Amino acid sequence: MVLKDRKLILISNDDGIDARGLQSLIEMVKPFGDIYVVAPEQGQSGMSHSISLLEPLRTKEIQSSENIEIVSVKGTPVDCVKLALNQLLPRKPDLMVSGINHGSNSAISVIYSGTMGAAIESSLYGIPSIGFSVLDHKKTADFSIAVKYGRKVVEDVIKNGLPNQVSLNVNFPVVSEADFKGFKICKQTTGVWKEEFDKRTDPYGGNYYWLTGDFHNFEPENDESDEWALKNNYASIVPIKIDFTEYKTIIELKKRYI
Repeated sequence: MVLKDRKLILISNDDGIDARGLQSLIEMVKPFGDIYVVAPEQGQSGMSHSISLLEPLRTKEIQSSENIEIVSVKGTPVDCVKLALNQLLPRKPDLMVSGINHGSNSAISVIYSGTMGAAIESSLYGIPSIGFSVLDHKKTADFSIAVKYGRKVVEDVIKNGLPNQVSLNVNFPVVSEADFKGFKICKQTTGVWKEEFDKRTDPYGGNYYWLTGDFHNFEPENDESDEWALKNNYASIVPIKIDFTEYKTIIELKKRYI
């Protein structure tokens, strides 16, 4: 049961309802209000802003108590946010948080991330939204630093808000608390994933492929970038807005087409 006089916080992720990072995120934000978790039934990493169009969304109630509701959805992270806002929540949430993702969502990874897909989707409706990630893919990743220091980000956003349709992409390095240097406000690093496919043959003679590859950082010495911050033991905070327009090119195109 969500109380009307308390903040309402929507939580989702892309690692699935059973992910340790999701439980850590609940721990992070529970001092700030009532919690409504709507998360994928199974892992949905790399789903970006994908939505389900050909199958219905099925839900399962996991927990219902005084200050927290937990529901799983057989769908993508963005499905979860859309369904939560349209059908499940008693009102518009005061805050949306996504994660804590097992693995980095810095640099170009932000466009592939289901964690950030959920946060960005929520921000489109004017809801202050934050995606949290830790640079550790292990199921047993240590989220203690993210929980402790992530609360400062949550508190700030609750107090001061965010511009309309802007979300925050927050990434934490894998580092001891003694070596953690705090937060650095950054730009998204310029770079690409150089994909390679490992070609294999199944027992029946058919070919199949496993995606592999490495991130190529085009600006490794730029101390304003999120990759530099993470490499140097800072947690990076990058404000994200889903406007893909390249405004300078508009000027050039108008000269050629008008």
